[in-house]
Amino acid sequence: MATWLDFSSEAPELAAQVRQRFEAHKTHVLATLRRDGAPRVSGSEVEFIGPDLLFGSMPAAVKAADLRRDGRCAIHAHPGEGDAKVMGVAIELTGPAKAALESPPDVHNFRLDLTDAVLTSVDPAAELLVIQHWRPGKGVLVTRRR
Repeated sequence: MATWLDFSSEAPELAAQVRQRFEAHKTHVLATLRRDGAPRVSGSEVEFIGPDLLFGSMPAAVKAADLRRDGRCAIHAHPGEGDAKVMGVAIELTGPAKAALESPPDVHNFRLDLTDAVLTSVDPAAELLVIQHWRPGKGVLVTRRR
């Protein structure tokens, strides 16, 4: 797993494009795992602070319970030019890390430790779908297909 800073160091161009997609809108789609293993999707706001991608949850929200039980998740950027998503494990912030955010004490704050980042776009001139997929330590794999 990696921090956003690690991603930015390993794949700066892709990290900048993915970040731009997330910063273009306030709310995105978070997918968590329900207790029975089925996916649960809900809205969530994303913020970049220091080396991390952070997101939160209101008190008593089921997505927070999902993440506290099993941190695996994916966040899909709000629709727009280019399809961006990041996947990883949510780590709940506590103690000084949470206090530094100045958020209400009952709000759940999470940092995403990245396992994957994907940006999908269309090359109109070549009429190709272009998929850029990054994994920590593996670089960026680019797939082009009709």
